Amino acid sequence: MTEGADAITDGATPPGSFTLDSRLSGALGGRTAQAFERGFGHRTVGDLLAHYPRRYAMRGELTALATLPLDENITIIAEVIEVGERSMRARRGSIVEAKITDGTGVLTLTFFNQRWRAADLRPGRRGIFAGKVSDYKGQRQLAHPDYELFDDAAPLEAGDAAAKRWAEAPIPIYPATGTLASWQIAKAVELVLDGLAPLDDPLPLSVRQSQSLLAHRDALELVHRPERDGDWKSARRTLRFTEAFVLQTALLARRAELRTHATAARLPVAGGLLERFDAAMPFTLTGDQLEVGAEIAHDLGEPVPMNRLVQGEVGSGKTVVALRAMLAVADSGGQSALLAPTEVLAGQHLRSIAKMLGPDLAAELMPTLITGQLPLAERKKALLRAAAGQSRIVVGTHALLGETVSFADLGLVVVDEQHRFGVEQREALRLKGRNPPHVLVLTATPIPRTVAMTVFGDLDVSTIRELPAGRAGITSQVVPLAIRPAWRPRIWERLAEELAQGRQAFVVCPAIEPKVLEEGAAAEAAVAEAGSGGNAPTDAAAPVASVAAVLAELLAHPRFAETRVAPLHGRMSADEKDATMRAFAAGELDVLVATTVIEVGVDVPNASAMVVVDADRFGVSQLHQLRGRVGRGSVPGICLLVTSAVPGSLALQRVEAVAATLDGFDLAQADLELRQEGDVLGATQSGGRSSLKLLKVARDGDLIAEARELAHDVLASGGGLADHPALAAAVRRRLDEETSGYLSKG
Repeated sequence: MTEGADAITDGATPPGSFTLDSRLSGALGGRTAQAFERGFGHRTVGDLLAHYPRRYAMRGELTALATLPLDENITIIAEVIEVGERSMRARRGSIVEAKITDGTGVLTLTFFNQRWRAADLRPGRRGIFAGKVSDYKGQRQLAHPDYELFDDAAPLEAGDAAAKRWAEAPIPIYPATGTLASWQIAKAVELVLDGLAPLDDPLPLSVRQSQSLLAHRDALELVHRPERDGDWKSARRTLRFTEAFVLQTALLARRAELRTHATAARLPVAGGLLERFDAAMPFTLTGDQLEVGAEIAHDLGEPVPMNRLVQGEVGSGKTVVALRAMLAVADSGGQSALLAPTEVLAGQHLRSIAKMLGPDLAAELMPTLITGQLPLAERKKALLRAAAGQSRIVVGTHALLGETVSFADLGLVVVDEQHRFGVEQREALRLKGRNPPHVLVLTATPIPRTVAMTVFGDLDVSTIRELPAGRAGITSQVVPLAIRPAWRPRIWERLAEELAQGRQAFVVCPAIEPKVLEEGAAAEAAVAEAGSGGNAPTDAAAPVASVAAVLAELLAHPRFAETRVAPLHGRMSADEKDATMRAFAAGELDVLVATTVIEVGVDVPNASAMVVVDADRFGVSQLHQLRGRVGRGSVPGICLLVTSAVPGSLALQRVEAVAATLDGFDLAQADLELRQEGDVLGATQSGGRSSLKLLKVARDGDLIAEARELAHDVLASGGGLADHPALAAAVRRRLDEETSGYLSKG
């Protein structure tokens, strides 16, 4: 920690000096505040006090030194058993080496040219030691570690009450960085706690009493400065419930606020566009499609904006449900905008919509594509059709959010694959309507109930589980090369067998070229690894399968000498990607060697086989999405999940979980449990909401549901949030600047 940071512990801070909104720079000094902002993003006293200990140690606790991981910053409690000093061989100066133990292993502390350490680290002294574990000649060591020794002057006489309190007081161990050690964080927390002004409780008294919770000020005190184990446990229980309650209040308040705005009801007309579409439909809607369609129709008929999430299995027919909503809006003279995450998916949506509409309806509705890579002349025509209202259905990527895009009467915003967009992007499109448009959010990533409540709690949720009749299904098989290396040649033989029957196939790789991960695969791999408790998907040094390498391998393979093979990835231009997808859909290509650009929206009924190389580099939901590209017609699908993940690893467990079931909802729950949370509310997925602190949606589903009910009751009574200023302030603090701006917009 810096000199400025050390200075924060000098002198007492008068009570009442700080509020939760006080800047850390005023509480700790500018240099220390910068260290906290760089390390954790903390800017206020409230941010710091929400930096809860990750665990608690006891002064008599023994830590397993023998299992310390290399190259990681660790914090341990141990006892000095030996200290010595020797001269350096190559240059002037000395090295102080101290050995510490936990009773099961020994760790060496090394200091260069700091002779005074030998007197400080006397054998028998205990303390907290922090640093990065390295290896020197086969022995674990900490070079120049930070440490804090327990006070020798603490009363230790048997039977002394003060000695007993000192020995039994848990020591908070905080998430730390290389520049901010755990005890340095503890000192900063202690300083702001000492200077904290009285706090109004964010939980209404009735809620706090019904849950038998502590006052908020007491919970903060006891989670950071407990005297016994029971203190921090009751504090964490209070703070966990408070976190759930504040978040659910924010989501419900947003939901209620949206319903205060008036908008135009969008009703289909007799003999109109929707009725004509339904009459010409060559298939029968499933029960789930009919039910969800009725929910959407009810919302569209209301004079308040719809805000509905439709989650559905891969291939469950969400697009036709959304198209029927667009036709109802078109019947009322309005336009719909469909926002897709990639140009490939946007183009696929446009073709799919035009095909479903048929030539007559397509001519009337004039579905139009707007993307960033459209040629200038085409883009001008598309912008004019949208602005004049000629195009009743506009499909596009992030380009739809630009200032040059306008609509005559935007009545419905459809956001596909919501987890790819932030709340602010959805809001930018919503503001293009003269009246607040209805909003329909689609996701083919099934969401566990607790995540839906936590991430999308401001939306009404509809679910399509039922798949259309006539699907031949998919068989999934793990190819575990770490266990069965002899199976490798069989992968391509099996692919060739499918092609010999006149079918088509995908081969999916996480990278475009060696060491260049596709954006989606990189993000999924990072999330999966972060949530694996340090158990990385594969050997980090192992080469990652790439489109370039696999394409070359297939072209050189004798079984594919006559096969028409082409690459597809994010570095290709929009025209190149579109031409490749069109050729594949038309049967002019046999195999696409692709990255995750084919993850969603690609619909080629003749595609029967998929090989996912290095499958452990993708997340569970992404593998499920990729697999959904085959088995979409009457041709049965097969998906080979090739992995070099080692037996027993979480990486292999994830791949095996995907192979074990085709039920995306079961997989979503399994993914949540395997990840042990990870960052469920990451910036994009959550739309800007900050990550959860103590709340775990995999574990706390009942608590979240109860908090939501109580939050609903509070908002529905009296003056709602206006009657609870402390709760309103907590809601404001809970949301970051992006989401706060979103909440304030109308």
